Amino acid sequence: MNTASTSAPPASDPASGEEPRWLTDEEQRVWRSYIDATTLLEDYLDRQLQRDAGMPHVYYGLLVKLAESPRRRLRMTELAMYAKITRSRLSHAVARLEKNGWVRREDCPDDKRGQFAVLTDQGLQVLKQTAPGHVEAVRQAMFDRLTPEQQRALGEIMQIVAEGLQPSEAGADLPWLR
Repeated sequence: MNTASTSAPPASDPASGEEPRWLTDEEQRVWRSYIDATTLLEDYLDRQLQRDAGMPHVYYGLLVKLAESPRRRLRMTELAMYAKITRSRLSHAVARLEKNGWVRREDCPDDKRGQFAVLTDQGLQVLKQTAPGHVEAVRQAMFDRLTPEQQRALGEIMQIVAEGLQPSEAGADLPWLR
């Protein structure tokens, strides 16, 4: 079957009785290039951050978001939304960051079930030490390879894709709501 990841003869869709909208050869090429690039980029950035700071890329993103927030704190639910991860995965990540002394949790005074994640001074110091190497890795892996026009086009394309995958209606199946 010709799906987003394989290229075999199409089969009918038993649920609707209609033929699936198979990817064209060009769409298949674009899709696979996207998958290859994003997988390699995430691996490259993970290895750089593990080597330089002993943390995966997703943890670095959490520290950055906290550093950019007022009083270096966010409710856990907001942090999960910004990171585009499940609350369970966030809880595990914050536990690891707490163990390192980079983040602490605080109870929310007006919501007994709510908690804040707070970037500690030590976490901010780690972020400041790690940021220059990370920015250079991002620059080398991505921006140095693209013209300004390609960068602009990629940004516009990724914004359209991201907006389309984040419906605002109630009941949307989004990671941070799970």
